[in-house]
Amino acid sequence: MTGSAYPFLPVAVAALAMSGIIGVRYLVTSGAFALLTRSRKPGLYRGLDSQIRSEIFWSLVSAVIYGIPAGIAAWGWQQHGWTKIYSSVDAYPLWWLPASVLLYLLLHDAWFYWTHRLMHVPWVFRRAHNVHHASHPPTAWAAMSFHPWETLTGAVVIPALVFLIPIHVGALLTVLTVMTVMGITNHMGWEMFPNALVQGRAGRWIITASHHQLHHQRNKCNYGLYFRFWDRLCGTDRGLGRFEQRRIASGAVHEPHADCGDRRAA
Repeated sequence: MTGSAYPFLPVAVAALAMSGIIGVRYLVTSGAFALLTRSRKPGLYRGLDSQIRSEIFWSLVSAVIYGIPAGIAAWGWQQHGWTKIYSSVDAYPLWWLPASVLLYLLLHDAWFYWTHRLMHVPWVFRRAHNVHHASHPPTAWAAMSFHPWETLTGAVVIPALVFLIPIHVGALLTVLTVMTVMGITNHMGWEMFPNALVQGRAGRWIITASHHQLHHQRNKCNYGLYFRFWDRLCGTDRGLGRFEQRRIASGAVHEPHADCGDRRAA
């Protein structure tokens, strides 16, 4: 059979391959952070087997959906040069390498904040976002645990940006790495970053698990993904929570919780 007989086959193959890559990346990275949690916080996920199975199921469904626009973008770049992705460092000034990473993160963060707030409109929450909030407490497996309708809102962002804003392939991989690591670590149920960062000046602007855990407990606050300034600007920042270690004694399982008073960050 010739390629012209099935013009959409290369696109479908690219989408399928990208879905597989995203799925494997999820299993490897979330699995690695789950093992880290088992080592650093023994017993933290005990009793959550059913929840974790659900998180893995919805995350793998999300991987398939994420792979479709990502595969189209990758095919368009490699086969037709449609995107703004470039591989020669000399194509743009060197300062554009870090600037493009920051710009992509800022735009992704803005999109996430406002679509995330939309997900908390009651009828949208009931039909879609409640899948993600079934993770209570969230675990390292929950970062991609979304209803398909919610996944669609997140799947289009980076693929759309590569058609609009130039970015080096290495810088794009940096953006994807930051997206993956922060998505997982913000859901681990404990704080892996040092207190000097979380409680310091950087922590006033950068989101970590201490900030996002509060969202999973209170819902109507702390909507951001990478940065806190949209929350601070819109009055939805409720500050940081303090985790309590799950203590496993005599078969009892105690949920970790954050001190989630109405404290706002200074």
